[in-house]
Amino acid sequence: MSTLTIFSSARTPEAAAPSATNRPIPAVLGADLEVPVKGGRLVGYANLDYAASAPCLEPVSAAVTAALPAYSSVHRGAGYASQLTTARYEQARHTVRAFVGARPDDSVIFTRNTTDATNLLAGCLPEGTTTVVFDTEHHASLLPWRHAVRLAPPAFPGEAVRAADEALAAIEGPKLLVVTAASNVTGELWPIAALAHIAHRHGARILVDAAQLVPHRRLNLTALDLDYVAFSGHKLYAPFGAGALVGRRDWLAEGEPYLKGGGAVRSVGESVEWHDDPEPRHEAGTPNVLGAIALAAACDALTATGWTALVREEERLIARLRSGLASIDGVRELSLWGDDHPRVGIVSFTVAGYSAREVAEALSGEYGIGVRDGKFCAHPFVRHLLGTSGGASDGDCMDDTGSAVRASIGIGSTQEHVDRLIEAVRDLVSRR
Repeated sequence: MSTLTIFSSARTPEAAAPSATNRPIPAVLGADLEVPVKGGRLVGYANLDYAASAPCLEPVSAAVTAALPAYSSVHRGAGYASQLTTARYEQARHTVRAFVGARPDDSVIFTRNTTDATNLLAGCLPEGTTTVVFDTEHHASLLPWRHAVRLAPPAFPGEAVRAADEALAAIEGPKLLVVTAASNVTGELWPIAALAHIAHRHGARILVDAAQLVPHRRLNLTALDLDYVAFSGHKLYAPFGAGALVGRRDWLAEGEPYLKGGGAVRSVGESVEWHDDPEPRHEAGTPNVLGAIALAAACDALTATGWTALVREEERLIARLRSGLASIDGVRELSLWGDDHPRVGIVSFTVAGYSAREVAEALSGEYGIGVRDGKFCAHPFVRHLLGTSGGASDGDCMDDTGSAVRASIGIGSTQEHVDRLIEAVRDLVSRR
């Protein structure tokens, strides 16, 4: 299968909305934030840490503000405010379903984030399910599984497909393939269409961690033939504590309720009758209504903008950033599949002579630039890319040994931010 075929579905952004309805790229809150730097000056903040948490879109903030006056309980209230809030909450579910191109009968379960969504699905797997997962995954996808086969980082996309094919063929009983759509370490796009095909050929299902993809590219669950996708609002310009698990109903309808409490039950007496509808079954208690409204507002804003303008600007800025960093002696960009492999707006790198923490602190304290440093909650993958060995003493996500710096961009990132980072790193290298 060619690279074009493997990646085409993840890279066709424009089908999200007709061009006639495209709007200007929305603004983010905090674009005018000023931060102190060495010497007491205030400078405009260059936020290059979108892969951790993206800023709030103005339309998202507006949607939450509009919902607050009538905020009330959902699903079980007779009052007008409760009915209105319930309608907004359920409309948010429909919006999220459309945003990821889900099938009409797919469940949309609101969660806290991608980690929460992944753990929810892990609790619903049929007895005896074996999960196949690559060591390139974020811990949220690597750790929740009771029975897992872990695969080594593949040297190229075709090897990822081959390794998954061989692993799934050797497993009897229920099986699930778990893979990221876009790496949170390198930004590289994974061949999720080809992997879904392989999974289904072996009677397996596939879960795609879309946390880093959906802020940057259109995702169509139906076209890609995915069984489940998980993503977070806080990476999708909706930092109000909501995420989503979207996918097939049967495992979710039969799995143990994620939380046991009000709303998840049909009746309680000497025995308990749980909902067989996955959405109420796994959303016990009062849900994060404002988080769901915010998440839907972000989906609406990105869809209305149209993906062409978003992708074009991101690709321009990320190419400038990668080119600038490549021109600096001692700077090494981390990549699994090479410089030419398609990716979203994430660049991780090391600077010779400095720890990752030293670079990040200097960028913040001297230049007003925010980046992430560490192992990005993907310890095995970062160790592989850096060629370092790991162990119990090798620290956690905040450890500065065997770590890297990650710069990530999105809506609100500017050429000045990118150029400031490049020149700051150049300046740091010149001091060695």
